[in-house]
Amino acid sequence: MYEKHLMICGATGCISSGSQSVEEALVEALEMHKIRDKYRLVMGGCPGFCEVGPIIVVYPDEVFYCRLKPKDMAELVEKHLVGGEIVERLLYKGPDVDAPARFFDTIPFYTKQKFNVLRNSGLIDPEIIDEYIMRGGYSAFTRALDLEPAAICAEVKKAGLRGRGGAGFSTGLKWEFTLQAPGIKKYVVCNADEGDPGAFMDRSILEGDPHAILEGMLICGRAIGADEGYVYCRAEYPLAIKRLKIAIEQAEQYGLLGQNILASGYNFKVKIKEGAGAFVCGEETALLASIEGKRGMPRPRPPFPAQFGLFGKPTTINNVETLANIPLILKEGGVAEFSEIGTAGSKGTKVFALAGKIRNTGLCEVPMGITIREIIYDVGGGIKGGRAFKAVQAGGPSGGCIPAELLDLPIDYDSLNQAGAIMGSGGLVVMDERTCMVDLARYFLSFTQKESCGKCTPCREGTKRMLEILNRITEGAGIPEDLDTLDSLAASIKDSSLCGLGQTCPNPVLSTIRYFRAEYEEHINDRYCRSGVCKALFNYRIDQQRCNGCTACSRVCPVEAIEGQKKEPHAIIQELCTRCGSCIEKCPQDCIMITPVGREADVSS
Repeated sequence: MYEKHLMICGATGCISSGSQSVEEALVEALEMHKIRDKYRLVMGGCPGFCEVGPIIVVYPDEVFYCRLKPKDMAELVEKHLVGGEIVERLLYKGPDVDAPARFFDTIPFYTKQKFNVLRNSGLIDPEIIDEYIMRGGYSAFTRALDLEPAAICAEVKKAGLRGRGGAGFSTGLKWEFTLQAPGIKKYVVCNADEGDPGAFMDRSILEGDPHAILEGMLICGRAIGADEGYVYCRAEYPLAIKRLKIAIEQAEQYGLLGQNILASGYNFKVKIKEGAGAFVCGEETALLASIEGKRGMPRPRPPFPAQFGLFGKPTTINNVETLANIPLILKEGGVAEFSEIGTAGSKGTKVFALAGKIRNTGLCEVPMGITIREIIYDVGGGIKGGRAFKAVQAGGPSGGCIPAELLDLPIDYDSLNQAGAIMGSGGLVVMDERTCMVDLARYFLSFTQKESCGKCTPCREGTKRMLEILNRITEGAGIPEDLDTLDSLAASIKDSSLCGLGQTCPNPVLSTIRYFRAEYEEHINDRYCRSGVCKALFNYRIDQQRCNGCTACSRVCPVEAIEGQKKEPHAIIQELCTRCGSCIEKCPQDCIMITPVGREADVSS
């Protein structure tokens, strides 16, 4: 019997921040005090608050330590584990708390979250099946074995679960279509090909709770009459794949995968297919082609995968988060419990990855219907550096930008669609006042254009033409007619592209023109980028009245383009300046101004 459990964040984010070194130092400190056998150390899943990692939570005390370094472990062991004293300096501190916060429920990042999909992440050892079972794991599957397939589909429909991969189609209805499709051989496919910039929801779920995905696949297989499943996961997720392989092996040993599962007569096996990183393989028909060993390219629909899917057989495809919700719905009383959360048309919770210019980067799970304001300011802690919120990109590179005037928009499928965005898989990239929305649209379109498979002309050629126009505008060669051309091209691409990538890739351009048209017009008509991003459209100048000659700017200039004596106003040599932004970041007086090229009138940054 252990005195305490020390849960160390062993997800990719914290590992990259040094959590493995922290664990090694913790073991060393425990051995030095000869108390190693009294404490259980677990490299668990992601507890969400990536900004403050590496993280250790001490149970049953539930004390939350963060921003840890190996050198902190000796003090943590000596004071807390040996002496019973909380190490105050290692607790969470921030502008949103008056005093260091000891527990999860006192940290503002967690107070508005509702853990359903992330219910086990950070609480169990993802590599031990017994811990998943101890938390109620596989009980929903054993119940599903006693239900008729149609009854399982009906419960999922009644719960109101919509696909969390982006389209938001009814999960129960999708299962029902596959169940009703003729044929004996059918497949279940888990789409873990998470390719959106700034998204890491699926990766974190697989790393922290792989058995939840397997249980969801088992239930789906039982519901549609499938005996085989595939997890299509990016090869860039080695830890997720490792833990998934361990989970599959353990489930087979426990008789939860394989032949005659739990003596029920039901057979089901799971294989892993590692994807090579093509963004288009997130589209379901391209994904199926990749599993079959073909080039990952979409095909026309209909027929839909529910009728003609993997190897030509009826197939249900769900993403990771969708499947992680299934055990919650199929457990006793799960339908009512799940459906009472969220809105009329969007039930349950949604996992989001918070990235960009937000103070609390990380993973959060919130009820559907929460507002953007609550996510950005209550969960996310507001904008870094106290700057103004400008927009949030929702739905990945194929999503749309939602401006500050829509901060009180509720997060649900219908509201986001009406605002010109999509739910997507759940990436939220936050922009502050320094973001150039024209350049942002150019960036996301360049991503989708490069990732286009090239099969259909509207996507292959249309995105190139749109990107050419955006490049022209950011280089100061745009013309007023460009905006109408972008609108026309976008409409054609959305209407006639073969797959979801092409149909949604114009969204960033359309949404930024819709909400930030003045910024486009300023680039075109005034040849000016007030955000200081499009280098051809601005200069940096130093306000001679405010500069006190502190030399902070000249010390960081990589090309020695700033001249001036100490304690005297400095000046920027425009011929040398590369507009890298180092000076404006370092200036303590805010006296470096962004000005239009060829004009002397200063415009404040």
